[in-house]
Amino acid sequence: MSTKRLLIIGLVWPEPTSSAAGTRMIQLIDLFLRSGYEITFASAASKSDFSYDFSGIAVTEQEIKLNDGSFNSFLKELNPTMVMFDRFMVEEQYGWRVQQECPDALKILDTEDLHCLRNARQQSDKKQTEIDLFSDTAKREIASILRCDLSLIISEVEMKILEETFKIDSSLLYYLPFLENEITADNVKSWNLFEDRADFVFIGNFLHEPNWNTVQVLKTKIWPALRKKLPGVSMNIYGAYPSQKVLQLENKNERFFIRGRAADAQETISKHRILLAPIQFGAGVKGKFIDAMQVGTPSVTTSVGAEAMKGSLDWNGFIEDDLDDFIQKAVLLYNDKAAWISAQQNGVKIINERYSASHFADKFITLIEKLDLTSHRKQNFIGQILNHHTVQSTKYMSLWIEEKNKR
Repeated sequence: MSTKRLLIIGLVWPEPTSSAAGTRMIQLIDLFLRSGYEITFASAASKSDFSYDFSGIAVTEQEIKLNDGSFNSFLKELNPTMVMFDRFMVEEQYGWRVQQECPDALKILDTEDLHCLRNARQQSDKKQTEIDLFSDTAKREIASILRCDLSLIISEVEMKILEETFKIDSSLLYYLPFLENEITADNVKSWNLFEDRADFVFIGNFLHEPNWNTVQVLKTKIWPALRKKLPGVSMNIYGAYPSQKVLQLENKNERFFIRGRAADAQETISKHRILLAPIQFGAGVKGKFIDAMQVGTPSVTTSVGAEAMKGSLDWNGFIEDDLDDFIQKAVLLYNDKAAWISAQQNGVKIINERYSASHFADKFITLIEKLDLTSHRKQNFIGQILNHHTVQSTKYMSLWIEEKNKR
């Protein structure tokens, strides 16, 4: 049996304690390891103190350089059967080199979320205009999807946008949500009780603009009214990489606390009664809600926050876009034990029915291992055209930079 060799090219070294993107990457690595793949994780980024420690698992680490021929030599020697790009910017940088050195390797793009959708919503929120998806970012991202053999999409809403708005053939897209362990009766028994929890919590990496915006909404629009209705209750904000402007929002007199990085997101969320997340824009699927459901913490969020997460099931709390209704539902959920327990049970159902790894993992591996790459690529002629032209333009730009760097 031939060796199954996977090269993952990371935008950054994964930080599962900092972001949902980091958690997602580790879930994918675990899936491929269980399926018998030899994995090399390569990145040109610098490591941080919070980068995942691969030493305990069978993953080879490789530092690589941008715009450098040494990557081609590394590729030739490794000769992967499959290459996964971590976000479209990585495919732009390295895709042509992979195409040149390993033309027969299956190319997978892990989108994380649709950047063009997130950016369009952010611009719409900022300028108070209609959402315009057809941006330069969209052109780059869609071109990257077309150049790859398969793109992993984390949200059904994004699947629909790609198929209906951008007319991407469904054979190039694969819905693969977070891959979670099911919540068992024993898990539920171990959760902190309603009476043993206090206060509200929000958590999110502050390098991610939607999270910073959400904290501003909490501070200026939600908390002033909410704290009057629930005196003595605190709002606790957690998140990796808080800047000075984030830290300055703390006000002890108003019981609005900036707590910084949480060592363990789930453990932190489990101590609080409710997760509040009035998210105004964003894309993908929010890892904070997965973490909250995994530890039995109900949440109040917006329709953008909960997008594509619950299917036809009931939310584990409330979804409200009107700020007054949002505040009202937060008070109700905080005080009403029966409503809180019911919300908690909804979360169990969402995780077990929509995110259980057992529903998705084997099907995905079977698909990629049975894929006839030659006929699959023939059906994606636009992708072949893009690969042909992009290889030429990106290649010569990159080689020019490489030459410049030698001087």
